[in-house]
Amino acid sequence: MTNVAFIGLGQMGSPMAANILKKGYKVCVYDINKDAVAKLVNEHKALAADTPASACKDADIIITMLPNGKLVSDVVFGQNGIASKMKSDALLVDMSTISPFESDEIRNNLQAKGLSMMECPVGRTSTDAITGTLLLLAGGTKEQIQKAHDVLMCMGNEMIDAGGPGMGIRLKIVNNYMSIALNALSAEAAVLCESMGLSLDVAIEMMKGTPAIRSHFTTTWQNKVLKNDLNPAFMVDLAHKDLGIALDIANKLHAPLAMGAASREIYSQTSAHGFGRKDWTSVLTYLRDCQKGQHSN
Repeated sequence: MTNVAFIGLGQMGSPMAANILKKGYKVCVYDINKDAVAKLVNEHKALAADTPASACKDADIIITMLPNGKLVSDVVFGQNGIASKMKSDALLVDMSTISPFESDEIRNNLQAKGLSMMECPVGRTSTDAITGTLLLLAGGTKEQIQKAHDVLMCMGNEMIDAGGPGMGIRLKIVNNYMSIALNALSAEAAVLCESMGLSLDVAIEMMKGTPAIRSHFTTTWQNKVLKNDLNPAFMVDLAHKDLGIALDIANKLHAPLAMGAASREIYSQTSAHGFGRKDWTSVLTYLRDCQKGQHSN
């Protein structure tokens, strides 16, 4: 049976470690929160370690689930850290959500020591951590993913191969960026509904049939900008005009639309750079050009 070390027993880590234990794996756990360690020892017969090094000295798979990149680096390379006792054939799987650049540095520094690391951040919430239904975003070689697969699937019910080392954490950051920004945009739309006396339930029912809820990735982009077709189904300048109407109403009703104002600026710039009468999905083309340095903002 594969020996597992689990380091980081917070809101996500504790139930994730518990689910590995429930599948019969031998798991040695470490956290500065001794109560979290004791709970897993008492309820699931986990083994307790007093340092990260001692947690992983016999482990084949080492999992870290920590709040930030500095903590991951400290746990790996600090005094009594993972790297000091990690077996040469063991695999470190960092499941933390940290900067991809920090993750790359940790992986490269471990490789310089002849040690192996992949990352596998997770999608979904702490509820899914409890039920073992996390979405696993695996960033590693095919061999690494295969080695960690069975242990990882104790914690989730779906795994995506993100495309190689470093790609899992990059995928997680993009997903979180969009989800978090959409949460703020959705809140603005809800306040705009209510400020105009419109039923939010009615608005939601209507938007279920439009890109507002169905997303542009899966609707408008598919047959337009992703196929390099910018003939207008809905022009950038018309989108800019409609955003202006919404922002004018919001201003009169004191409804805060900061996300809307930022979006209008993007449409303004897109139009100013020659896309005004192109399809509204051409904002992607404009922003791609900006990333390549072809336009100044």
